[in-house]
Amino acid sequence: MKVAVVTGASSGIGEATARRLDAAGWRTILVARRADRLEELTGELRDAQPLALDLTEEDAPARVRDRVEQEGALHLLVNNAGSAWRGRFAETGFENVRRHMELNFDAVARLTEALLAILRRSAPSSIVNVASTAGRVSRPNSGGYSVSKFALAAWTDALHQEERPHGVHVGMVLPGFIATEGFPQRELLERRATRWLVSRPERAADAILAAGPGGKAERYVPRYYWLAGALRVLAPGLIRRATRGGAMTPTTGQKE
Repeated sequence: MKVAVVTGASSGIGEATARRLDAAGWRTILVARRADRLEELTGELRDAQPLALDLTEEDAPARVRDRVEQEGALHLLVNNAGSAWRGRFAETGFENVRRHMELNFDAVARLTEALLAILRRSAPSSIVNVASTAGRVSRPNSGGYSVSKFALAAWTDALHQEERPHGVHVGMVLPGFIATEGFPQRELLERRATRWLVSRPERAADAILAAGPGGKAERYVPRYYWLAGALRVLAPGLIRRATRGGAMTPTTGQKE
């Protein structure tokens, strides 16, 4: 029996990933803050267990580790939980950067540390870090979010090289605009000219399976978003001009 932990599992990309894994015969431990949503989802799945907690709490990694130890193995860790708060640095200051880092990077690193020994013991196994296209290209009003995702992307690359000898593959998924409960993308969906930019959580779930058990290094969602990352390196001036309009994200958003 293959065992997976999926964080931010109560909606959006996390929920879609849980459904994909369940349909493929995995046993899943679903982590999120909203106990009612987790209970509802696990009731619809074949072999899933809910674990309601806030990953920024001090004891959260140990609580997840204790639950995983009951299974005796862990073959996939999907670090998906995250959040975004819009705001320019001059108005929101360091505090907005700090709270992005706390959930989008620090909590990921802490949980991975707590589970790494089990992942090594269960090898071949994999970790998928859900970053963002914003982890390659920054825009006004979402600098704090991009900082956390840039950090996650850099750490993912390093962690893969470190864990490869131990049989743990580390992949990354970089979603673009995906319509979820926390990130509804209303500004894009309301306009015919930009509606095509928005993708679905199920496509991100497919990318997670490719970047985890599938052994791929990274996947953009949609796939053609890789062009934005490439242009950031090849034509930074062009990207700066293209992103002057700012971030089209909600004031607050939760992936959990």
